[in-house]
Amino acid sequence: MQEDRATQALAALAQPTRLAVFRLLVREGPAGLPAGEVARKIGVQPATLSFHLAQLERAGLLVSRRQSRQILYAADFAAMRGLVGFLLDDCCHGRPEICDGLAGNNTARRKGETA
Repeated sequence: MQEDRATQALAALAQPTRLAVFRLLVREGPAGLPAGEVARKIGVQPATLSFHLAQLERAGLLVSRRQSRQILYAADFAAMRGLVGFLLDDCCHGRPEICDGLAGNNTARRKGETA
């Protein structure tokens, strides 16, 4: 992930409602949820939620797809892995043991070995 994309994603998550939406959709998995269900579960008005969903989608953290008359929103797991990878990429200045356990990161993978 490039720095400008990571900055945009982190900025989108730096707002309580958007962070709550993203965390909910991560828990829901790839199937996602319709916007109305997201609004109900996090307790925001649908009109307010559309703004936040659009921000997260522009930041590349959500994907949407039409299913019949509904639009389903889901976390973009590849983008999330990219963001976490970006944050851990230069982890610990050559001391990968400090980062062990973060997001499934382990010393073997940091050294380029496969698990």
